[in-house]
Amino acid sequence: MVPLRDNNPTTTTAYITYGLIAANILVFLYQVSLTTQQLQRFLYAAALVPCQLSATCPIGAESQGIPEWMTLITSQFLHGGFLHIAGNMLFLWIFGNNIEDRLGHIKYLIFYLTCGVLAGLSQWVFSVNSTIPSLGASGAIAGVLGAYILRFPRAEILTLIPLGFFITTARLPAYLFLGFWFVQQAFYGLASLQVRTNVGMESGGIAYWAHAGGFVFGAILGPLFGLYNRRP
Repeated sequence: MVPLRDNNPTTTTAYITYGLIAANILVFLYQVSLTTQQLQRFLYAAALVPCQLSATCPIGAESQGIPEWMTLITSQFLHGGFLHIAGNMLFLWIFGNNIEDRLGHIKYLIFYLTCGVLAGLSQWVFSVNSTIPSLGASGAIAGVLGAYILRFPRAEILTLIPLGFFITTARLPAYLFLGFWFVQQAFYGLASLQVRTNVGMESGGIAYWAHAGGFVFGAILGPLFGLYNRRP
């Protein structure tokens, strides 16, 4: 299911959300300008490589300049391909402005980055010795989704739904759309514990635990940052 828009108007301009989208796009354009070898060096320097954080990397996968703790932040602005960044920025565009509207610009930025850091650590816990770089804004965005489902559970999400050869749209409440998304991430995360080579970051696929962890931490931190303090 692909979200197209929500029916949840805001009262302020989402400067931070737009800035984050612009920053992610600019970094991605820099990535695609690199040669294969340059990109590999860049990812091992700026992405979150679990074994670097654990100091257990084999020769050739060690940190290349940026302190390991900093990669918990820098990795949030890296992406593995066009579909990766397009999907992440679509979710951030649709859901980020409402959370920024509720938290305020500065607190929203701190909330977003904090969720991204905690999401990265959630993935690291389950793959402490992995040499595969973990990257993307999806952990931080998952935190935004966790806050959104709490604050706006009945907001309608216009959703694109493929049904085999047919494509249709439907208006789904946020609790259904985002609830299904979270259950899916948690399910694949649990599956990755049992099937090491089929799903999850160990296969070079999706960091499901970062998604699930970011969502949970977003739901926890949102109220602490003032999610319910400002009136619509």
